[in-house]
Amino acid sequence: MTSKILKFSCFLLLFLIYFEGYSQETKKLIAIDDLMKLKSVSNSQISPDGKWVAYTTSEANLKKDKAETQLWMIPAQGGEAIPMTSKEFYGASQPRWSPDNKYLSFIAKQPEEKAQVWLLNRNGGDAQQLTKIKQGVSGYEWAPDGKRLLLSIKDPKPEELTPDKEDDKKVKPAVIDRLQFKRDNAGYLDRYRTHLYIFTPGDSVPVQITSGDFDEKSPAWSPDGKSIAFVSNRTDNADGNSNTDIWIVATDNLDKGKTLKQLTTNPNADESPAWSPDGKLIAYTTIIDAKAMWYATQKLAVLPTAGGAYTLLANELDRNINKPKFSQDGKLIYFLIEENGTSIIGAIDPSGEKLESVIKGEFSISDYSLESTMIAPLLAKSNQPSEIYLFKNNDLKKLTAVNDEILNKVQKPSVEKIHFKSEDGTNIEGFVVKPLGFNPKTKYPVILWLHGGPVSQYEFDFNESPQLFAANGYVTLLINPRGSSGYGQPFSEALFADWGNKDYQDVMAGVDYVIAQGYADPNRLGVGGWSYGGILTNYVITKTNRFKGAVSGASESLYRANYGHDHYQLTWELELGLPWENAELWEKLSPFNNVANITTPTLWMGGSNDWNVPILNSEQMYQAMKRLGRETLLVVYPEESHGLERPSFIKDRYERYLKWFDSHVK
Repeated sequence: MTSKILKFSCFLLLFLIYFEGYSQETKKLIAIDDLMKLKSVSNSQISPDGKWVAYTTSEANLKKDKAETQLWMIPAQGGEAIPMTSKEFYGASQPRWSPDNKYLSFIAKQPEEKAQVWLLNRNGGDAQQLTKIKQGVSGYEWAPDGKRLLLSIKDPKPEELTPDKEDDKKVKPAVIDRLQFKRDNAGYLDRYRTHLYIFTPGDSVPVQITSGDFDEKSPAWSPDGKSIAFVSNRTDNADGNSNTDIWIVATDNLDKGKTLKQLTTNPNADESPAWSPDGKLIAYTTIIDAKAMWYATQKLAVLPTAGGAYTLLANELDRNINKPKFSQDGKLIYFLIEENGTSIIGAIDPSGEKLESVIKGEFSISDYSLESTMIAPLLAKSNQPSEIYLFKNNDLKKLTAVNDEILNKVQKPSVEKIHFKSEDGTNIEGFVVKPLGFNPKTKYPVILWLHGGPVSQYEFDFNESPQLFAANGYVTLLINPRGSSGYGQPFSEALFADWGNKDYQDVMAGVDYVIAQGYADPNRLGVGGWSYGGILTNYVITKTNRFKGAVSGASESLYRANYGHDHYQLTWELELGLPWENAELWEKLSPFNNVANITTPTLWMGGSNDWNVPILNSEQMYQAMKRLGRETLLVVYPEESHGLERPSFIKDRYERYLKWFDSHVK
């Protein structure tokens, strides 16, 4: 009998292995059209009664050539999601539940109108417009009693107050008097500032509670509804430093915020205030090391709302902490942690004890909602874009399945986390995305695909381009070189004023590592990336001719040409010094000065309106390569900023990636 059971078990195991392989083979390869159909999920919000989770989805409409968003809610215990808005009409964002659990609100704009707050009765019916602010609303939060709203509103321009006048419809010149005078996506910066208002539904005019030549962000109601905590840089030279502080304003303020209480005095960035349930503490994130700039680890701190010294929590944890939130009973503070190629949820006692990882694993959590004993994280995996999960009683279950219908029909590549040593012995991590039907005895073409930032990291996340490369027969190498976050401040700060050195060594060590494994073809190597991924690509192709094809997207090259042209004037100065005083370092680091070394056929790409990393850089590199008689191509996307938004352009970029690498690498 035992023998029969053993034979049957072996047969069953072999059958399952065969079936899994057969099932994978019968599925199709993922294509660009599949990627364009994928939806992004965001803004998970648990209802006050814990029975529902609201969220938004965004998807590309190639026919209309724009992204469309839609508001949904799904039972917290699982079940079918219910659409709450029409994607063609509202373009909903920022869903919030009213404290009494009756309404689901959101921000949306009708065609040719400004964004306003809208209200839906959870039991059904059409959405009702709640605000009618002429210049529109950029953010809002419900008061704890549900009787008022906190609105974030930008100062109106004259033409917004009188939109019917013909003269006000004409394009106006940009009049500039600020030190920080431009920003990607925003354009030229003016003195029209974002302030806070209290709005009572039924009233026609909100009450302004802050003012001045400052912007306010991240506002949060106190539990008793009498105060608002917010973040603002109110120094004398706000454009000349990276300081932000946490302030408190009374909701019955009658002097438009001239009377404020300053909670933090740290001369660096204090952000993301969160009140304790009893209103006695505020948790927030802070940067202590000003000299390290964006390479500094973001810490968690608490301070008493009555005033006093702050306390750093989990200070021994040299990892970036984001989005702190108090538990309903005030006994824990939850937060996101970047941790060695993952983003997880941790928690700590407000006294600084009992640091723990609450939701951890080989995945990437980008956001979460917290209500009573439940957490609704927005969680992605290597072969799955972000979906909403529910965590309760130490059980994590998938709640939404927005993209399953598409992804269940395609083959999934294997994604392996790798560890190796760089040239100087530093331990480096990364990921290898292996092509479908991978055979370790076969030598595959390899694409070294570099991440942006540089202070960011590859995680167990769904990366569209490597998915596409895998479906087309490439091994894709995703490395977290020095400069990346998730590995501590010294690891990240190693890049300070030394771009293209240690990070170059790290990514090249990764290439050598996969070649040593026997499945990477050293004669078929490609390299590319976007933003800092493009910048590092520039260093790679000016330092070595090992790569047969390169794609440099939205990159920088001649750094002094960017000063005053991009939006990084302050960080340029902090890291490299003034360009006319420290010209030698600026020129030493500029890949443009080594452009004659490039023999790799290179595709240069970017948006015409990118003021993060201006197209000027790609134009200069293209011009130089063309003048040198090297193989090159320049693609400029009209009216696009740093991140492409128009679906047809996103699709075009995927197509050009493949065409370039297929032509020169494969």
